[in-house]
Amino acid sequence: ITQKIKELEKMALLDPLTELANRRYIELNIQTKLDEMRRYGKPFGILFVDIDHFKNINDFYGHEIGDKVLTMVANTFMKNVRASDIVGRWGGEEFIAIIPNINEAQLYFTANKLRVLVEQSGFSLNSGIVQVTVSIGATLALLKDTAETLLERADKLLYYSKANGRNRVSIDQSMIQDSLHAKN
Repeated sequence: ITQKIKELEKMALLDPLTELANRRYIELNIQTKLDEMRRYGKPFGILFVDIDHFKNINDFYGHEIGDKVLTMVANTFMKNVRASDIVGRWGGEEFIAIIPNINEAQLYFTANKLRVLVEQSGFSLNSGIVQVTVSIGATLALLKDTAETLLERADKLLYYSKANGRNRVSIDQSMIQDSLHAKN
């Protein structure tokens, strides 16, 4: 019975394709991190990640290759975050990472490192190499935040990245100007 319970828990909290945390698990953890931040002063940030032009991958190569791209991106994240970081699939081609005990500069560095690593990864097909890029919105949680306001801000920053050329990281307003010039 305990094995069955463990399997059910895993199914309830994991995305079956990527084996990352699922949206429900991410939502629960954001709330926990907000509570910890208010109670103990533990800072954390959120990365909202979207695979650029993912629809084109599915349309051109098919959904099987699309799934392979999602798995590749998920694995790139999992192999390159700290044990305390939580990475999940938000839905479709969107991912969220919860990065605890971090400041704004470290959050930007982490986001940009992941962006570059995704850009450098790929896999071979008969027709060539499949590679993708990601756009990222990064933000630190504020004491006044709710899970909704935090995710909304990260989402706005993600769309800022997309609107400004994709394959980039946009972080809170104070650094948006910098992110325009830091795409290297």
